[in-house]
Amino acid sequence: MAVIYIDGRKHEIRMNGSNLLEVCLSLGYDLPYFCWHPALGSVGACRQCAVKKFKDEADQAGKIVMACMEPVTDGLRLSISDPEVREFRANIISWLMINHPHDCPVCDEGGECHLQDMTVMSGHTYRNFRFKKQSFRNQNLGPFINHEMNRCIQCFRCVRFYRDYAGGKDLNAFASRDRTYFGRHEEGTLESEFSGNLVEVCPTGVFTDKTLKKHYTRKWDLQNAPSLCVHCSLGCNIIAGERSGSLRRVVNRYNSQINGYFLCDRGRFGYEFVNNPDRIIHPMYRKQREEAFECIDPGNLPEFFDNTLKTSGKILGIGSSRASLESNYALRRLVGHGRFYHDVSSSQFELHRKVLDIMTRGPNKIVSLSACASADAVLILGVDPTNCAPMIDLALRQAVRQKPLKEAQESKFSLWNDAAVRELMQDRKGPLFLSTPSQTKLDGIARAIHRSAPEDSALFGFAIAHNITNDAPAPEIELPPEVKTLAHDAAQELLAADNPLIITGSTGGEASLLEAAANIGRALNHKNKDAGLCFIFSECNSLGLTMMSDRSLDEAYKVIDEESVETVIVMESDLYRHMEHSMVDNFIKKVKQLIVLDSIMTPTAMKADILLPSGTFAESDGTLVNNEGRAQRFFKAHPPRENSRESRHWLAALTGEEKLENYPEFIDKLIEDLPQFKEIKKLAPSPGVKIPRQSFRFSGRTALTANINVSEAKPPEDPDSPLIFSMEAQHSDYQASYLPLIWAPGWNSAQAINKYQSGIGGPLRGGDPGIRLIIPSASDKGYFAPDKNRNERIPGFRINTRFHIYGSDELSNYAAAVATRIPQGYIAMNPSDARQLGIIEGSEVELQCGKTAVRFPAKIDDTLPAGNIGYPVGLPGIPYLEIPGHGTITKVGQ
Repeated sequence: MAVIYIDGRKHEIRMNGSNLLEVCLSLGYDLPYFCWHPALGSVGACRQCAVKKFKDEADQAGKIVMACMEPVTDGLRLSISDPEVREFRANIISWLMINHPHDCPVCDEGGECHLQDMTVMSGHTYRNFRFKKQSFRNQNLGPFINHEMNRCIQCFRCVRFYRDYAGGKDLNAFASRDRTYFGRHEEGTLESEFSGNLVEVCPTGVFTDKTLKKHYTRKWDLQNAPSLCVHCSLGCNIIAGERSGSLRRVVNRYNSQINGYFLCDRGRFGYEFVNNPDRIIHPMYRKQREEAFECIDPGNLPEFFDNTLKTSGKILGIGSSRASLESNYALRRLVGHGRFYHDVSSSQFELHRKVLDIMTRGPNKIVSLSACASADAVLILGVDPTNCAPMIDLALRQAVRQKPLKEAQESKFSLWNDAAVRELMQDRKGPLFLSTPSQTKLDGIARAIHRSAPEDSALFGFAIAHNITNDAPAPEIELPPEVKTLAHDAAQELLAADNPLIITGSTGGEASLLEAAANIGRALNHKNKDAGLCFIFSECNSLGLTMMSDRSLDEAYKVIDEESVETVIVMESDLYRHMEHSMVDNFIKKVKQLIVLDSIMTPTAMKADILLPSGTFAESDGTLVNNEGRAQRFFKAHPPRENSRESRHWLAALTGEEKLENYPEFIDKLIEDLPQFKEIKKLAPSPGVKIPRQSFRFSGRTALTANINVSEAKPPEDPDSPLIFSMEAQHSDYQASYLPLIWAPGWNSAQAINKYQSGIGGPLRGGDPGIRLIIPSASDKGYFAPDKNRNERIPGFRINTRFHIYGSDELSNYAAAVATRIPQGYIAMNPSDARQLGIIEGSEVELQCGKTAVRFPAKIDDTLPAGNIGYPVGLPGIPYLEIPGHGTITKVGQ
């Protein structure tokens, strides 16, 4: 512990390498700043965080220093409120504001602008500059980001995040004399998958949310809710903001264990699917599938379904990897455990079960997203994190800095001194080894790349494990000398690391990848290395549904063939994304009655006999289980649209049970039937505490309908959650993990999160949201043996999955801005394979895989190994193929 004195007040603090600004903020002092950011460190560019430092108790003069560039020492004395330093800060912000436009009333950042907060905090009120302001031309930066360069105060945060932290290349600072411009070398869409973070990183309104601009509302008029991103399996925390029944935006919600301060662009801008004009908004049915839908009165549903749902043994339910635990359990309880099925094919289901087995059996820890950033040696086996789970990409860009950062510490550099540390590190990076079927965005920071099909990546992984310890079984097949050498090098780097990490997942499409990763982790554990494993799934609740269901979609098809099933209920899942189209068509034809619950008009929904509009994540409460087995709750930002309901409420309504039990009773029954979820009982906040969804300044409820009636309607009730649709409730940092907005006196921007953390960059007071459901066993259950039969060569091209951050996720495809970034369908080929078949770039080719034939333009990819095909997953118009698989390629026409 160290003692410091701030304006004569004594404080005892821990010496954890923080700078003076971080300490002052952690202690609750309001000290203005611009260029510093808790994730980016200090560069001392803005000079706004000035304080006066004194030599000792007798020193009355002191000297002005920048708090963000000042280390903390025992006995340090300083003043934040000294008149001279207050005048200094006021002069600094006066200079920064010289060229700033007077456009706060029309600025998209108004109401949560860090510049506004700091201007008020510094006491700057009137401008003395009377000459012509500098002005700049704005750029079109694509569908996500709006650019207004005239608001810039040259804090350099944008380029520091975009280039230094996120690894982007197409945004920079261009300077000449006294003019500095932050933008691209020419107009065009920002290429980084994390460009949306500029909206929150920028302390002014230079970079703002272009999707919000389409339906703009003032921030204090938004009704917010703490929620979860539903566009991949990582479970990033978000805040969803609603106004007048439509979702207006998504911003980051801090969680030190997962996404920290940032989101990927798919998670930030994919929300627009909630507002899709083709949303299902009314219950519908039809007597014959060839007929048009007719509307159902929701009040008549119990009677309408009475005969169908009471026919014992003839109902089957298909759950959803993108629906909550609660909705899946409601369906499971309705149809019975023996009639409840996962929504993925048997091959994907076995991969999910394999991951669950590895996570449970141990002995390796399953790391969180934030822990990935602390790894100092990383191996990626067969998956593409950037396109499957983008925030892992961002974490790994910090992980490759860990080894050079240790060297910087040995040189007595403070790690918060970002510019000095980066100057010392130059381009040095820690070990990252990639084994993937084709090029990835992480290639540029990798130490070495092994380009191979997934089954060959698994052999590479088995070889690494054997190099770590001879106890681990070696591959059954002799590897090429260069692969052996690379496996040896990777093994040595993992052994030399303090926090080695292995990343793979079900998206690799190969069970042996999972076993190889488990073997490497176990081998490192036997060498007393605290190795971590990270698994990637395809959907936001893939793991949660796997923990609940023990039957795959294929088994449901078999039941249809073998038994007389009259009714199938499909909940929030498009079967055509998980099974070959001909199989789905046959399945639906054999079903007498298909009931579909969904929010979007998927191909499966179009085939329904009865169609029920379910609420989206923004209109529902529930629990999701992320890729590490962490259960987290999300809450509705607004009630479901008229005639829509949450899926679990529809399922209760079908049997007339909707009013029989409240949410706690429902959870008790879920835990009683499925004890593996018993810990979710702890996710609810303290009983009796009510948390407002609306800000203190929320207005307009009356104004919206003033032409009709000036009285306010009663706010909707929400008995299922601790949040209320009001601004009149408790707003306390004790419940920080459940707060739908981050605000503190004098802090209206996202920087107010400092007031809710136990320390800068630390967990929230009261703990971060979520609880781990899976604790790996400490016992050693041995190694997986390589299966020689898995690597037998089958005639034809080996088809590999290829994911795209925009296009492979189902829900975000319905978001208007994201839809503009989705690539066209293609079939990727190696150049040598293309030459042999006389195929050139853009030629139409036919891929035959089993009974399915697809035609798309050829894309020549020299990073793809010969004999392999890259097949994009999930893009609109791309049919499902059973992958991994093999097929033949034929050129169509000339």
